[in-house]
Amino acid sequence: MSAEPSPQARLQHHLDAMPPVRAMAATVARGDGECLQLVAPLAANVNDKGCAFGGSLSGLMTLAAWGALTLRLQAAGIDAEVYVANCQVAFRAPVYEDIVAEAALTPGQDWEAILARLRTRGRARANMSARILMAQARVGAEMEAQFALIAAVAPHA
Repeated sequence: MSAEPSPQARLQHHLDAMPPVRAMAATVARGDGECLQLVAPLAANVNDKGCAFGGSLSGLMTLAAWGALTLRLQAAGIDAEVYVANCQVAFRAPVYEDIVAEAALTPGQDWEAILARLRTRGRARANMSARILMAQARVGAEMEAQFALIAAVAPHA
């Protein structure tokens, strides 16, 4: 009898099933229930200038935010789809090292209220913040995004 895979291992399997994500070589570095960190090698995401491709930076931040919400929903026992609705990205500095993206709920978000709305209406929105972490505590990019959460089974009216 084999042990059930961890939530992070299940998320990694899900990420690996997406060809663009697999090409980025993104891996789950850590997830503590509040924050999720993904990493990807610079070599798989390099542009013509030798630094990280902007699309990879924004993509990895989006994936980190999506993954953090997915793990939080699973921990709450809710079967829901997570979709990015909109985002704003600011590129702060070229990234010449492996990419580390970290995401969590935007400060001030009430997770319990989000879950209550999802349970009663079958839909909710969650605001997420993500960033690309670099050596010497520098930030390569930042993202603010809103995600749509849609319950797999709509509640009865």
